[in-house]
Amino acid sequence: MLRNLGIMQQRHHNRLQYFQEQSNTSRDFYLSYVSRFLSITTDTKVLEIGCGEGGNLLPFASLGCSVTGIDIVSGRIQQAVQFFQSSGQTGRFLCQDFLTSPLPNSQEECFDLIIVHDVIEHIAPQVKLPFLQHIHGFLRSGGVVFFAFPAWHNPFGGHQQISAGLASKLPFIHLLPNPIYQWMLKSSGTSSQLIEELMDIKRARMTIERFEELSVSAGFVVTDRLLWFINPHYKQKFNLRARKLWPFIAKLPYVRNYFTTSAFYVIS
Repeated sequence: MLRNLGIMQQRHHNRLQYFQEQSNTSRDFYLSYVSRFLSITTDTKVLEIGCGEGGNLLPFASLGCSVTGIDIVSGRIQQAVQFFQSSGQTGRFLCQDFLTSPLPNSQEECFDLIIVHDVIEHIAPQVKLPFLQHIHGFLRSGGVVFFAFPAWHNPFGGHQQISAGLASKLPFIHLLPNPIYQWMLKSSGTSSQLIEELMDIKRARMTIERFEELSVSAGFVVTDRLLWFINPHYKQKFNLRARKLWPFIAKLPYVRNYFTTSAFYVIS
């Protein structure tokens, strides 16, 4: 287990490897899941918010979809352009804050599919509802939004794996009171900047129940929910087979958050 966590930390520095692994997971799991609710064709317009290096979009581009990625980090957008070019695919990538992105002028400019993968748990609590409401304006009639995020209470729901030393290998420490959590991070050699990022994630925590409440408040309908005990992306990270959460636990509010390493949603 400790070796696997060390490999995971290395992955955050090798962005090409991360791009390729994201692409594989997107092809094997996200594409097939979304296809249950939306026919994916060469006419499909796909937007990913918080696209990073664009790995999630590559399988859709390979099928002939028109893909657009938005990310606030310029370096990630540059890598997305580079990695797409080296893969022989075409994509449109924009460096901007999605919340300030102008709304489409017409239905033709809207998107059939919007992907929001591992993003909502990073957005400040007071901004989450405006963020979801803004997404609504980009979605074409009949389109769907695919969300995926780690439930806050799961063993590494605080993203502490990106910290340093012993703290990066300890489950559930993000649930400790703030002073103790910060002390453990600092004692393990985590930089002040990274500690502040991890505390931002703690303040922005996302649970299954809160996500569903926000989605309804933003005017969406929750079409489907799929909870994973073993995150599908762990196939790439750790060579572990993806496993869905047991149905009887998936129905238990709040308790299910402790066992959900990834929550898939389709909202419309």
